[in-house]
Amino acid sequence: MALELQQLRQVVALAEHRSFVRAAAALHISQPAVSAQIKALEDELGVALFERTPSGMVLTSAGRKLLPDAER
Repeated sequence: MALELQQLRQVVALAEHRSFVRAAAALHISQPAVSAQIKALEDELGVALFERTPSGMVLTSAGRKLLPDAER
């Protein structure tokens, strides 16, 4: 399994901005593209990386484990 740099950037942006719309704006791509890439990555890894909450997207424990590697 090879994680793409683009996917890792999107994980970092979504963790930072807690919103697909704001993450997409920061990355200069469309919101559906971010959503689809995160979903594809979660499917590939077999784990949820984010969960929706009333205050925005929050990393799951699997997402918190991935984030330091994604930030590098």
